[in-house]
Amino acid sequence: MGLDLSLYNKIFENRLRLQIMGVLLANEDYDFSSLKELLEATDGNLASNLKTLEKEGYITVEKSFVDRKPHTRYKKTTKGQKAFADHLTALENLIKQQYK
Repeated sequence: MGLDLSLYNKIFENRLRLQIMGVLLANEDYDFSSLKELLEATDGNLASNLKTLEKEGYITVEKSFVDRKPHTRYKKTTKGQKAFADHLTALENLIKQQYK
């Protein structure tokens, strides 16, 4: 029997996107500056990967101002949470297959 990787998601092959989703699953929401610091990412790299997740419908973006400074927060969507869980299941199955 072959390995079923139908749940594997290429979006999460990128380390930073995988980390972003992990953070958002563990937290209600997270702001740009805190993600940047936690993940040790550059502004541009973080922004482009967040945009990819947003385009897929995996996260939502809330922009506001705090003391006249822009403040951007990110939350996982139900679709994103399911896609991430499915991806982790695929990875788990892959690992299990290696140790049969």
